[in-house]
Amino acid sequence: MKTVRTIGLVSALAMIAGCQKKEEAKPVAPVVPLKIAFSDWPGWTALEIANQKGWFKEAGVDVELSWFEYAPSMEAFAAGKVDAIAIASCDALVTGAQGAKNVAVLVTDFSNGNDMIVAKPGIAGLKDLKGKKVGIEIGLVEHLLLSKGLQKAGMKESDVQLVGTPTNQTAQVLATGDVAAIGAWQPNSGQALKSVAGSKAIYTSADEPGLIYDFVSVSPQSLAERRADWVKFVKVWDRVVKYLSDTATRADGIAIMASRAGVKPEEYAAFLGGTRFLTLAESRPRYQMGADLASIPYSMTVADTFNLANKVYKDGQKPSTYLDSTLTIDALK
Repeated sequence: MKTVRTIGLVSALAMIAGCQKKEEAKPVAPVVPLKIAFSDWPGWTALEIANQKGWFKEAGVDVELSWFEYAPSMEAFAAGKVDAIAIASCDALVTGAQGAKNVAVLVTDFSNGNDMIVAKPGIAGLKDLKGKKVGIEIGLVEHLLLSKGLQKAGMKESDVQLVGTPTNQTAQVLATGDVAAIGAWQPNSGQALKSVAGSKAIYTSADEPGLIYDFVSVSPQSLAERRADWVKFVKVWDRVVKYLSDTATRADGIAIMASRAGVKPEEYAAFLGGTRFLTLAESRPRYQMGADLASIPYSMTVADTFNLANKVYKDGQKPSTYLDSTLTIDALK
C-alpha cells in the first residue's frame, strides 16, 4: 500500500512530466527574414551574389530579396511591405521627407559613370540642350545629376524643358525623337545609347564622383528590433566586394548579377567600372561630415539643397538622421 508521501511524490512527478510535455509541445516561432527591396543597379544586384551563394544563411541571418523597378521599390518600402530598400542617397531624403523614414546601414558604392545624360545625335554637350526637352524622372537622382551639370555649364534648369519619364522607359522615349536627351543609369542608359545610333553620353556621374551614393536603408522600427541581424547582413557585404575584385571569381559574380538584371554577362561587365564599390573599411570614414563629395553627409546636404530648391519637399532634411555608421563599425570588429 502506497503511503500518502509516495502518492504525493508520484503525483508531483506526473505533474512535472505533464509540464515537460507541454514545454516540448510549445511551437517554435518561425524565422522571419529581413525583407529587402532592390532594383537594377550594379551596386545592388551584387546582393544577389550573396543570396545565391548562401552567405546570408552562413552569417546566421535569413534575408529575402525582392526585385522591383526602382520607383515601385520605394513605394513598397513606404507601404511597409519590406524592411529595407536599396536606394540612392538623394532619394533616401525624398522618401524620408514623404514619411517613410529610413536609415542607411550599408553604403554599397558611389556612382562613377553609370548615371548618364544621354543625348541624341547632333548634341555635343549640355549647352546644346538649351530650349530642348529632356526626359527624366523629375525630382529623383538623374534630375540632380542634370542640375549639377547645368550649373557647371553656366546654365539654369529653366534653360531646358523637363519631361517626366520613368527610368525604365527612357531608351524608348529617346528613340521616338520626342526629347533631345534623357537621364538614366545603367543598364537603361546603355540601352538608350544602343537604341539611337550616334547618341552619346554628354554628362555622367564620373564628372561628379560622390554626388550619388547608394545605400541599403532600413526602417527605424526594423533597425531597433533586429539590429544584431542587420549587423550580420552588413558583414556579408565585404565578402561580395572581395568576390567581385578577385580575378578568380569576378566572372562568376558578374554572371549572377547579369542574370538577375536580364543582361548578357559581357555587357554587364562593362557597367562595373561605372560603379565604385566600397568595402566597409572604405565607407566608414565617409560617414563623417566633410567639405567635399567624399563625405556622405556633405553629399546629402547638396542633395537636400537641390530638393528644397526644386520643391521636391518643403522641410529641409538632416542627413545625419539618415545614416548609422555603428553597424559598419560593429561588422568590422
